[in-house]
Amino acid sequence: MANPPYQQPAATKVGHALATLLGIKLHYRNPTGEEHITRGESVFSMSTGDTFVEEEPTPWDWIKEVMPTGKTLLNRAYHLFPVVHWIGRYNLQWFSGDMVAGITVGAVVVPQSMAYAKLAELEPQFGLYSSFMGVLIYWFFATSKDITIGPVAVMSTITGNVVNKVAANHPEIPGHVVASALAVIAGAIICFIGLIRCGWIVDFISLAAISAFMTGSALNIAVGQVPALMGITGFDNRASTYKVVINILKHLGRSRLDAAIGLTALTMLYLIRFACQYGAKKAPRRAKLLFFLATLRTAFVILLYTLISYLVNRHHRKTKQNRFKILGHVPRGFQDAAVPQVDLTIIKTFVSELPVSVIVLLIEHIAIAKSFGRVNNYTIDPSQELVAIGVTNLLGPFLGAYPATGSFSRTAIKSKAGVRTPFAGVITAIVVLLSIYALPAVFFYIPSAALSAVIIHAVGDLITPPNTVYQFWRISPLEVFIFFAGVFVTIFSSIENGVYTTVCVSVAMLLFRVVKAKGRFLGRVKIHSVIGDHLVDDEGKATTNYGGYGSFGAETGEKHGRNIFLPIEHQDGSNPEVGLESPYPGIFIYRFSEGFNYPNANHYFDYMIAHIFNETRRTNANSYAKPGDRPWNDPGPRRGKPLIEQPDRPTLKAIILDFSSVNNVDITSVQHLIDVRNQLDRYASPEKVDWHIACINNRWTKRALASAGFGYPAPEDASGAAAYERWKPIFSVAELGGQHSAAAAAQAIENEKRRQESRSRDLEEARKDTITATTADNFDKSSEEGDLNKTLSQSKAYDSSGSKIAVVQGLNRPLFHIDLTSALQSAIANVEQRETVRSPDQKLSGH
Repeated sequence: MANPPYQQPAATKVGHALATLLGIKLHYRNPTGEEHITRGESVFSMSTGDTFVEEEPTPWDWIKEVMPTGKTLLNRAYHLFPVVHWIGRYNLQWFSGDMVAGITVGAVVVPQSMAYAKLAELEPQFGLYSSFMGVLIYWFFATSKDITIGPVAVMSTITGNVVNKVAANHPEIPGHVVASALAVIAGAIICFIGLIRCGWIVDFISLAAISAFMTGSALNIAVGQVPALMGITGFDNRASTYKVVINILKHLGRSRLDAAIGLTALTMLYLIRFACQYGAKKAPRRAKLLFFLATLRTAFVILLYTLISYLVNRHHRKTKQNRFKILGHVPRGFQDAAVPQVDLTIIKTFVSELPVSVIVLLIEHIAIAKSFGRVNNYTIDPSQELVAIGVTNLLGPFLGAYPATGSFSRTAIKSKAGVRTPFAGVITAIVVLLSIYALPAVFFYIPSAALSAVIIHAVGDLITPPNTVYQFWRISPLEVFIFFAGVFVTIFSSIENGVYTTVCVSVAMLLFRVVKAKGRFLGRVKIHSVIGDHLVDDEGKATTNYGGYGSFGAETGEKHGRNIFLPIEHQDGSNPEVGLESPYPGIFIYRFSEGFNYPNANHYFDYMIAHIFNETRRTNANSYAKPGDRPWNDPGPRRGKPLIEQPDRPTLKAIILDFSSVNNVDITSVQHLIDVRNQLDRYASPEKVDWHIACINNRWTKRALASAGFGYPAPEDASGAAAYERWKPIFSVAELGGQHSAAAAAQAIENEKRRQESRSRDLEEARKDTITATTADNFDKSSEEGDLNKTLSQSKAYDSSGSKIAVVQGLNRPLFHIDLTSALQSAIANVEQRETVRSPDQKLSGH
């Protein structure tokens, strides 16, 4: 029976008619004019022999991909208030952690917020209002349990610049009115960006730009507080940093008694911190107590110097001739609550500072939220976080608040204090509320120099240390120039210009790399994969369990079948009828499609992590002994319902990254890779996850990845306790503080949890685990090169009857591979070796 003739759809006929009418040549690139090519070479799968013609994608297909569906919009509305997803399973264990963290942060935020209000050129009560509204509103919209919203040093400084500018040109407009209007407009812009799900916009700001912004701003703010610390007046402390330094040196001889207060307060803050850190190192059992003592140092120092100020100045209150400058009257309650005054006249006064205000609110909050989310093993939603910041700044001004965002110092304290859910913000709000109504009389005698010491001490941790700058140089030397450009512009100009410089130069560098990317001609070499001293068979299995070393080029007459790799969902246009199998249970192959740089790194890994979590199960399904041990954003089943263990899913074993489309990496992308590696190590513990990287085409990329610790097998723990050790970061705000950072605290908590689990195992299992881990340690990198030459000379696999043998890639990085096939073979060999007790002469497979 003859097939009916092909009938074109009506839309196609209309399109062809329009093309003829408009003179469009549909076959302009097809000299033959044929619509279907009937001859040519093809690659066939054994699962189908049918003809497959790949259809061209249409503009409508693109629109359907990018436009949200009705289901998507409903899902977004459902997730607009994340609190409803976990509050129903709130428990006492969560509450105890939130209570401790909330009170701890409250003790810090009260003196800090009043000090930051000085930076904003406002009365101290406005800092308290901003702190109260920030923590009270944020928890409804939060996807981060660690973030603390409130006044921050940099945003307060920018607000102060706006207030001073308006005061000079429009003295009739009160400063707090301008600050509230700035908060409303900036909050509206940020909320709009979040609601249209454009949170990805923050990915265009690189880590080099963020670190430069933090360092330059910290130097600017710290230097600007020195005059108040020393009691020096007579010049503008908001001028460029270098000018302030010069004026300080000129007027240093005019220092007043305030210097005694400020210098001793600053010294005491550092001494208490160093003493507590030293004590925690010497007495680990008391580390938690010493942490809380160190955290409360700000409140202790402020109270101490308030007492001293009271004793010195109590007889001078009526004469107003105090020995040194004090804070003065702070009204009780919300005396400045009112509907924000927002009109065109006020907006015109700060419109030039609006872009930098929005950028600072974004980058401070999102950078902190992402970093602490990775450290504590949860994923934030950037768009939802923008909604949270926006709503906070929209509603806060009704009680007198000025622009607020995430605070690094208070977020680090909250994380290390053991916060469990965003509800801790409510506890902090209660502490601030009590201080607003109960402590104004105490606030009167707070020395201004002591508040300046608090500010300098708080921003000191934001300065990027030299070792981090050296890591920048190791990973991406060009970005070091971005860092110093941002710092120098901030010092010699202003914070605003420094922010603009780093962001613009980072984007310019990215565009330069895209525009100036080089293509490369490729040569052909026939390779065969080797495991141990034998060639692999057609199915990729070795004839021995001996671990191998790599892929070698050789002239050989043997023909081995090789695997090809296609997207599982056939996004590349391949025949969807071709069935694709998982490479191996627990092993995932992930291909970057459009390079791998700071704008797209977060999007890549969010999708990768979600897919891995969906396709695997935790190695230790019983890692949460109690409901309160579970994280707040994964509360588990409802009471009375069993935990779904999903035994049919594999555990995570290895990840293979295809770098064939990657030419350059940068600091931010590599740091994301490290963060995800840490997150998945905790997910798969106590098993180890190997990271294999194939098709790296750039020597600088290899250098960057190797400098970050990739290319080598995951180390085994000889003690059998499966201790968790995070991979060292390049730059992470959660790592500021080194051994005393929030990341280190999270690692200590994880290891303590694992030690408790290890004690509960029976002795036989512990003995087996110890033997397995001990044999793994025989992969000795120091003796690897010495044994390699001997192995090559004795191995039959490398004997090709006189043909010249050449190593394709270096053997010092065994988990960098020439192609995906060798990467998969290596990953499978390593997984199978870990599942058995290895003999002492076995080594992990590479290449």
